[in-house]
Amino acid sequence: YLTKDVSLPHLLARISALFRRMDALREPRAAEEVLERGHLRLDAKRLTAAWKEKPIELTLTEFWMVHTLAKFPGHVKDRESLMREASLVVDEGTITSHVKRIRKKFAAADASFGQIETVYGMGYRWKA
Repeated sequence: YLTKDVSLPHLLARISALFRRMDALREPRAAEEVLERGHLRLDAKRLTAAWKEKPIELTLTEFWMVHTLAKFPGHVKDRESLMREASLVVDEGTITSHVKRIRKKFAAADASFGQIETVYGMGYRWKA
């Protein structure tokens, strides 16, 4: 937002900053910043998630939980390791609620989504 009485140097500085931001968005991402597993695409720099090219709106906690699961597909991650990766200290039942919300968000984009598997008594895993 700019007021009517903005000076020309200030206006030019703001426009220049906008162009720099646009250029930064166009820059290719380093391979370690983008995680792709099948139809899943996670960008750790921008904290964005997409499933089959459709953006998935995840909270910060949900993003890091999905990232942890997808980074090592087929490996079981217990609730404690999911909390650690999401920098979260909560009751274990809360992790179950987070996973339920994550599944619901992905299912909204693709009704056949079933990549997060519950391993009874152990935790969760991303299907390989």
